[in-house]
Amino acid sequence: MQRPSTGLDYAQRIARVVDHIARHLDTPLDVARLAEIACFSPFHFHRIYRTQTGETIAQTVRRYRLHRAAAELVGGELPVPRIARRAGYASTEAFTRAFAAHYGIPPAAFRALPRDPVLCYQTQQGDEIIMENLQVRIEDMDALRLAGIPHKGPFIEIGSTFEKAFAFAGGAGLLGPSMRMIGLYYDDPNSVPARDLRSFAAITLPDGFTGELPAGLELREMPAGRHAVAIHKGPYADLHVTWDRLFSAWLPQSGEEPDDRPTMEEYLNNPRETPQADLLTAVCLPLKG
Repeated sequence: MQRPSTGLDYAQRIARVVDHIARHLDTPLDVARLAEIACFSPFHFHRIYRTQTGETIAQTVRRYRLHRAAAELVGGELPVPRIARRAGYASTEAFTRAFAAHYGIPPAAFRALPRDPVLCYQTQQGDEIIMENLQVRIEDMDALRLAGIPHKGPFIEIGSTFEKAFAFAGGAGLLGPSMRMIGLYYDDPNSVPARDLRSFAAITLPDGFTGELPAGLELREMPAGRHAVAIHKGPYADLHVTWDRLFSAWLPQSGEEPDDRPTMEEYLNNPRETPQADLLTAVCLPLKG
């Protein structure tokens, strides 16, 4: 059996690799260099990485680059061939096949999806766009005890911080079937520069947990309170659409006022195992009262 201290040490070393990959997506990611960052033998590093993270290095890099590509398509500024090259594909055709396999539709169709926050909520079924009413419920949420890592920068890039949090939590034995994946967001992305946005990538702590958190994880407690909750279905790159719907369409008509607690997202299924079109995220707007 692996000793807890050894498991945490491995987690910290893998977290360094994950952070390096996220920060260097536009440079060659040599396995020998990654092994050096993790202080593992190059001969055994790839196997250790796969057993610790559940995927190969190539899969991690591919997933991060496609996620960035989705965000760039939503932004609408870069042409698709340029996005394809930044994602590491030699041709637009190869990028289109990979993106469609991951997101369910080709990049051009993904970019063309209607994202007007005044419209009803959209879902994709095959080649057909289905417009649905956004369902919002008022929920009294219990207090949460969270262990995680602060993230500073664009919200769309918080995924790599979650990967580091999982590595630390896994090394400390904090991952279990009841664990929930929570993101806290402290700033308005429309009024704060992207580089200064503050968020927190976290997991819920097990009931009754009284131990000390491992180095690298911070404890934050969210008080109980009322929230407006809507379920976003689809890629994380489109989460801003649901948030815009809540603030611009639902909130003014609701008779409610937002509280000064951070907004919250709960990620309800595993992004490594779930098709992008089927990802479910609970977006939670804190309310007064």
